[in-house]
Amino acid sequence: MRPTASSAVLLCGALLLTGCGTSAPSAPPPKAARVLDNCGRQVEITGNGPRRAVSLNQGTTEIMLSLGLADRMAGTATWTDPVMKGLEKAGARVPRLAENNPSFEKVLDTEPDFVAASFASTLGKGGVAGREQFEKLGVPTYLSPADCVGKDNSGDGDGVRTEPLTMDTVYREVRDLALVFGVEKRGAELTAALKARVAKARSGIDASDVTLLYWFSDAKSPYMAGCCGAPGVITRELGAKNVFDDTTEEWPQINWETVADRDPDVLVIGDLTRKAQTGESAAKKIEFLESHPVTRNMKAVRHKRYVLLSGQAMNPTIRTVEGIEQVAAGLRRFGLAG
Repeated sequence: MRPTASSAVLLCGALLLTGCGTSAPSAPPPKAARVLDNCGRQVEITGNGPRRAVSLNQGTTEIMLSLGLADRMAGTATWTDPVMKGLEKAGARVPRLAENNPSFEKVLDTEPDFVAASFASTLGKGGVAGREQFEKLGVPTYLSPADCVGKDNSGDGDGVRTEPLTMDTVYREVRDLALVFGVEKRGAELTAALKARVAKARSGIDASDVTLLYWFSDAKSPYMAGCCGAPGVITRELGAKNVFDDTTEEWPQINWETVADRDPDVLVIGDLTRKAQTGESAAKKIEFLESHPVTRNMKAVRHKRYVLLSGQAMNPTIRTVEGIEQVAAGLRRFGLAG
């Protein structure tokens, strides 16, 4: 039965303090459109930002998770390591589309409204799909500036650095993604925390007489770090020297005779969980180094001066900070911190 007008008035008076006649709390008003200059493209974000984002590489995924965006992600892909410590619960809430590159169709099945990647190769030929393929469908895309600012990806391999990477470029990605999702305060807080960790790790270290070598993957044709990518950031922050700082290639493949000839003081070794190449885990790498006739007499091998890093710490990501911390701790442990 419908209440009479008078009974409705009485009811409203009785419930005045509980908001009679008002609707449920409304959603926050939409933000103005934001436009980012991203790796030569204009990326426009409308309203309050993505609700079904897909991150195609672990690096961008961990930034989004660190910004508290798990509930706004529809999928992730391409992992070399377990998720960063402290993000396990958040990471478990995001569907993993593939351990490596998912198909274009698999990504579209998630009905994404934003797609981000750490590497140009992921959003290009031979990867998941080109940026224009997503954008034709109305899906904005984002590429980590660490893989385009001061870098030439036009050739084969992992690209060539035309200028050294800095942590400022990594922090820019944090701020960009925070802006995309409308969580700028979280982005500022995360950036400040990362900067504080770097300052603490490098405090009191003088490694100007120390040489380092970074081995990412593959025992047969090893990928070693050139001068100017994420390992270059670690090396410069600690004041050390990379024995292959005479090459601007991101990850050149270098034969073991040349490695032994450079004879670094410390070996920084990628401890990967994937199984894409030979010698992915640190244990397998060390087993190789200590048994191979060319490498077993290197001073770093004889003195077992190994620093083990995740693959993500050796990529230009927020975990490069983890790399700075762990290499610094290794130098202190080996008595090489000055």
